[in-house]
Amino acid sequence: MSNFQTIRFRRPTNNQEAEKPPPTPKLRHTGILQDQLRRTARPPWSPSFSLAFRMLLLIRVTAAMYSNIQDCDEGKLFNFWEPLHYLDKGYGFQTWETSPVYAIRSWAYISLYYIPARLLDTVIHESGKRPAFFMVRAFLALTSSACEAKLYATVKDKINNRVARYMLFMMVTSAGMWNAATALLPSSFAMYTNALAFSFAFVPPSSRDNKRTLKATLLFATGAIVGWPFALALAIPFVFEELFIYGGDRVPADAKGGWLVSRWTRLMLCGAAAAQIAVPTTLIDTFFYGKVAAVPWNIVKYNVFPDASRGPNLYGTEPWYFYIQNLLLNFNVLVPLALISLPALFVTYRIDKRRLGAARPSPEESSPFTLLGIRLLPLYIWFGILTAQAHKEERFMYPAYPLICFNAAVTTYLVRGWVEVAFVKITKSPYRASKSSIFTFTTLFIVMFASLLSISRIFALWKYYHTPMTIVYAFEKEEIPSLLNATGLLPHPLPPPELMAEYKAKKIQNREDEDELDLSLIKQFELRLCLGKEWYRFPGHYLVPDGVRVDWIKSEFDGQLPAHFAETQGGVRSRVGGTRVVPKGLNDINNEEPMHYVDVSTCDYLIDLDFPDDPIESEHEPRYIADSKTWDHVICLPFLDVRHSSRLTRTLWLPGETWQSRNSFGDYCLLRNKKTVEKKIVEVRSAQSTKS
Repeated sequence: MSNFQTIRFRRPTNNQEAEKPPPTPKLRHTGILQDQLRRTARPPWSPSFSLAFRMLLLIRVTAAMYSNIQDCDEGKLFNFWEPLHYLDKGYGFQTWETSPVYAIRSWAYISLYYIPARLLDTVIHESGKRPAFFMVRAFLALTSSACEAKLYATVKDKINNRVARYMLFMMVTSAGMWNAATALLPSSFAMYTNALAFSFAFVPPSSRDNKRTLKATLLFATGAIVGWPFALALAIPFVFEELFIYGGDRVPADAKGGWLVSRWTRLMLCGAAAAQIAVPTTLIDTFFYGKVAAVPWNIVKYNVFPDASRGPNLYGTEPWYFYIQNLLLNFNVLVPLALISLPALFVTYRIDKRRLGAARPSPEESSPFTLLGIRLLPLYIWFGILTAQAHKEERFMYPAYPLICFNAAVTTYLVRGWVEVAFVKITKSPYRASKSSIFTFTTLFIVMFASLLSISRIFALWKYYHTPMTIVYAFEKEEIPSLLNATGLLPHPLPPPELMAEYKAKKIQNREDEDELDLSLIKQFELRLCLGKEWYRFPGHYLVPDGVRVDWIKSEFDGQLPAHFAETQGGVRSRVGGTRVVPKGLNDINNEEPMHYVDVSTCDYLIDLDFPDDPIESEHEPRYIADSKTWDHVICLPFLDVRHSSRLTRTLWLPGETWQSRNSFGDYCLLRNKKTVEKKIVEVRSAQSTKS
């Protein structure tokens, strides 16, 4: 072995290659709220930004596919979906708000969704309007998910891991966020921008961080100018903090004057920069309306400074407790938790001050108590402003929906702290407290209970009120093919109705694709679909095939109904010309206009709701469903009869016959006019024979 040599490798010892000292571990408690138990253990688990975004996106896309249109009458549908459809297809319904005379709906906002609406048709040449409807909703779902995830990440980093985790699961499961996230509404747009704005505003202000102020100001302004101007009220605490609260700064008494000048100057410069967003939006609206149109100012003028005979109160007023009831439906137990967040913070300051930082802050810096209080304050301001208004609607609360989850999550965390304090005081053993699971069970129970109630509410909305969207789907996918088949327009004839189920089952079994249907053939029929008392549940032209005209018939409703846009045959340029036309029969005082009605005898199809167990009948609302001489029942589906259903079971979906037996249902039907439809079938057949 003496002939062998060995080599030993050793790390270089010169100064350049010397071992670096181990990195300093990141401090756990850098947020405003600090966990007190098991300080040497790993931080509480909370999802990463990526995982949070994916969780939110999964739920939001599901909502895009299955949620109802909650606000059909004046808000979401006729003021936004229908104008978007007009830009896309050249026809649709128009309200007085989009008339150039009044101009209180922003085409700048509506045009944001033109590209998503056209995307499938442009990229993959997907036929039909239905995919465009869901593409826009999917775009809204993506936008909301990204904004919510960013807010979650900031709360995790700047407030507390547990608070962020609670808030995330509250947002994911709440019925309120399910409805608002995919709503084509300026108030939902303001919700997105506010969520992003608060993701910057929740960072303590600092004289060294100008980007935080600029980004938050730009986002608040964008939500107000492009979306809804009143949403700017949610920024009041941010402005106060920026002007007067030290935040991340340490300011000696002799330097306070210069510090104030610097802060005020910074905010005014950022505000001036943010105000420039009004320039392109005003130009776009001016282009569409054909006159100078400052839509945000028009909205404020109409709602805040109305004439004696005009104003928002014409469209329904509600009692002071409306938002409490509505929020309880959408957020259940989270509402009281959110509304007691400031008192809960005060209690924590008295009994568990270490959770807000063990040492008292010096007069030269801000206390965590003040910083957290400012972050909880926007919800109170928004709730107070909306409650004071006589005109109340669910969508008005949308901009503050994520803050309901945030405030409720903070209260949940503070309650957990109270339980910890009580446990330590009773047992006199912090060690036993560090090993106990009672605190986890407390917060888990709150979050899970709220989630189960919200999921039950979501199921109730879908099962009890989704029928209008299902009816128009059946009209397109079943009735229209049946008409085309009856006239021989289909290349492959369909079997008779009694064999249709077997035909479809065989195709599925053999894994055969359904024959693509050319819906444009239906234009030859010149069909008219009518709605009377169900006008406000009309799901929109995007879900009705091209070639079917939708009209109103007289009902007991005596207010103003939407009119048709001036129809155009050209592209977007000609449609812009249509947006400048002053429509006839539209006014801003909600006066009924008979010119919007058609005679029911001219309707080929009619959508109506009937309650056979307790029918409601009047001169203008006869029981069309019972008139079997005139109308055939194409399809009838159950629709909840609120009058004769239990308050509990109509609010929440509870499985089982015992619970469901407490509900009563009516018939929501698509009716076919026997005479007019049969006549049109004969006419189309005759035209086909002549061509042959």
